[in-house]
Amino acid sequence: MANVFTTLADLVKLNDLNARDLGASDILNDAPFLRVLNATTASNGTNHNYIKMTTAPTAGFRAVNTGRYVGAAGWTEVTIALKYLDATVVEDKAIADSYKNGPDAFLARAATANLQQALFAVEQQIFYGTGADANGFAGLSNNSAFDGAADTMVVDATGTTASTGSSVWLIRTTADEKDMTAVIGNDGEIKVGQVSQVLKADDTTPAKSYAAYMVPVSAYIGLQIGTAYSAVRIANLTADSGKGLTDALIATAMAKFPASKGPTHIVANRRSLMQLQRSRTATNSTGAPAPFPTESFGVPIIVTDSLSSTEALLT
Repeated sequence: MANVFTTLADLVKLNDLNARDLGASDILNDAPFLRVLNATTASNGTNHNYIKMTTAPTAGFRAVNTGRYVGAAGWTEVTIALKYLDATVVEDKAIADSYKNGPDAFLARAATANLQQALFAVEQQIFYGTGADANGFAGLSNNSAFDGAADTMVVDATGTTASTGSSVWLIRTTADEKDMTAVIGNDGEIKVGQVSQVLKADDTTPAKSYAAYMVPVSAYIGLQIGTAYSAVRIANLTADSGKGLTDALIATAMAKFPASKGPTHIVANRRSLMQLQRSRTATNSTGAPAPFPTESFGVPIIVTDSLSSTEALLT
């Protein structure tokens, strides 16, 4: 893939005093799930380790003057390697200096756009892992608990049209960091650095160069899934009749969570939300169309475009 820079044609549009720059966009790159996902600082720079109980201790009754066997809890240390997220801005100095509001405003505008796209990439990585970006961190789809239709933490919607596959995720994320948590390395933030001037080699003829501005936008990021009960996937939702999202499927997924630690969010794309709405309309006693759902069984629904409607079906 080649580098893409702001062109003179783009600059003419941005400098048009007769056009309002409202921030309008045709790009679907919001990251609403990231806004509700708990985040924490990595335990050790660019690596994150946490400990979880994997074997319960023993406890029970005993008769007086009769002993019982002791069984200590078993613990596992989980190591997560964070990956480097890079959304650095590089722009020709001649372009930035010619912006109607000055180079600082031009670079701030570019950095904001790059940061938004970077956050969208992080949200996609959470669900699809290395299937979204092979250089990124391991996500939910990389976890063996969620990559097969018969897995314990998967509910199979049994759709069969491969080109229309999708998933809905039930997630538990809380401030105590015991369940799903975004992990950010070093000082725990996505950094937007200071503007600097660099000498940029020409892409076509490296011996040539020109002055450019650079704004580093970067972070080390990973995903802590937490426990074996931090997420449930409703998979193989398709456009097939009767194979879309329903409250019944959500109820089945919710039943996989521990009694006292249910999901905090349901994450779905727009098609799954539509399917859920239509399933409710079909059973509405008043005959009136049901409103677009905002929750199911009291759990809020987060709608995101980072979940695809063309996933490979789980088998």
